[in-house]
Amino acid sequence: MKQKDLIERTKKIKINKFTIVAIVLLIICAISLTPVTFQNDTYYTIKIGEHIKQNGIDMQDPFSWHEDLKYTYPHWAYDLVTYIIYNAFGFTGIYITTCILSSILAITIFLTNKKLTKNQIISFFVSIGAMYLLRSYIAARAQLVTFILFSLTIYYIEQFLETKKKRYAVGLIIIPIIIANAHTAVFPFYFILYLPYIAEYIIACLGERIVYRKKQQKKLKNKIKKIEKNQNEQEKLQELKEQLKTLEEKIDRIKIKRSKQLQDPYKIKLRKNNNVKWLILIMAICLLTGLLTPIGTTPYTYLFKTLQGNTTQNINEHLPLTLIKNTELMCTIIIFLSILIFTKAKIRLSDLFMLGGITFLMFSSARQISMFAVICSVILTRLVVELIEIYSKEDFEKIDKKISSKAGILILTIAICSLSYYFAKDKFDDKYVSTSTYPVDACNYILQNIDLSTARFFNEYNYGSYLLFRGIPVFIDSRADLYAPEFSGKKQDIFMDFINTSNIGTYYEDTFKKYNITHVILYKNSKINMIITKSKDNHYIQLYSDKKFVVYQRIPSE
Repeated sequence: MKQKDLIERTKKIKINKFTIVAIVLLIICAISLTPVTFQNDTYYTIKIGEHIKQNGIDMQDPFSWHEDLKYTYPHWAYDLVTYIIYNAFGFTGIYITTCILSSILAITIFLTNKKLTKNQIISFFVSIGAMYLLRSYIAARAQLVTFILFSLTIYYIEQFLETKKKRYAVGLIIIPIIIANAHTAVFPFYFILYLPYIAEYIIACLGERIVYRKKQQKKLKNKIKKIEKNQNEQEKLQELKEQLKTLEEKIDRIKIKRSKQLQDPYKIKLRKNNNVKWLILIMAICLLTGLLTPIGTTPYTYLFKTLQGNTTQNINEHLPLTLIKNTELMCTIIIFLSILIFTKAKIRLSDLFMLGGITFLMFSSARQISMFAVICSVILTRLVVELIEIYSKEDFEKIDKKISSKAGILILTIAICSLSYYFAKDKFDDKYVSTSTYPVDACNYILQNIDLSTARFFNEYNYGSYLLFRGIPVFIDSRADLYAPEFSGKKQDIFMDFINTSNIGTYYEDTFKKYNITHVILYKNSKINMIITKSKDNHYIQLYSDKKFVVYQRIPSE
């Protein structure tokens, strides 16, 4: 007995050692994938956080020169925290925070996979792959927090269904409260994660009802109850009892046969977990958590309003996925299909629904690649682990021992560190603010030479957030929803006016007249600037120019 205990303890120590090493390597990998240069959303996040700290949530936009624009503050809590960090530690503080959140995400994906699949080696490599797929979405934005929360949601759901422990239910209720305040736009997506489990349960119940002829059995029992009260129909009563007995015997044979089929299905595992009833109750409670926010009913209306407008059709990350442009994702999908089609591995019905649903969302909107990487990593790990169980369990155990050994850990550490260096090497000279992307020097000129109290700038979408960060009122910025009539409360569609003008679908001078534009700041290679330059339009006086940007004063035509 003592020897067995010693072996078990030794095994646990080995597992703990590998887990610790895996977490350290995932942190290194996550930091290497974290960009130094900030995206445009980071700049408005800081300024909104500052505004909230000084003025509270007033549901009005203070940064555009358009008057009385309504603003919903869809991630007010994240904005406020980001500003507090920036105020205390500057851009370095935000960068370090992003590195920490990226590391937490990597660890959460790994531990979720490890706990749910009981295989730390495969979980580690799948987590590295998931982080690589997520590399374009790692940024100082609220989405990084929700990725972590969605990974935890899958873990809590599956653990609750397995154990029915209250702590997982509490976790599931807390998560949507955080989402409603930190990233309102994805609040409805939280409930999508419940649907595959509920759908599997409903199908299992319907299957039982149909296959086991429960309706027919219930009818016979009701007839017997009615006739039992009547002493004159004993013969019919006996006949019905015989029919019921025959039916029940038939059902017993079907149950035995079906039980064998469910234990060894051809391709899809169907489970009936009665804890799903309680999961539905938790989901119903969570639906009310959207009210626990200072921004009113925004968690319930934000996505609906966004889908009503034109913004999603004109922003790259919202456009449908072009698979040929994403080789890594295409390879991941091929791996899924290969396992499901050409091997004996079986998939849970809930996993199939989850995989199919998120894949559909991903092809509808490219930004859902991030959800595919976070959520479907668990499904991939589960399939690979089952594949190993079927084909090469003993061989994998040998590989597991080698990787978990000191030499294996050393080789793995060198490999991951080398890979991380490859990811990070191009970022060593990067700065927090890219002068080729954002008009840093142009803003310096504007602040020193132009009276902002009377100026009405026309600017472009991609650097509008940086302008408002510098205190320059903007025509538009990357808060696209703010400038759409569904949100702004205005009749005119500012967002589409910008899109049509920048694409020369509308003559720029017509738009500038409409909005009484006094100054224009443009990329030098923009269509509008090329037309102004080549036509030598005398209504535009060049005030400033550098390699990337140009600033004009507009002289209105009479």
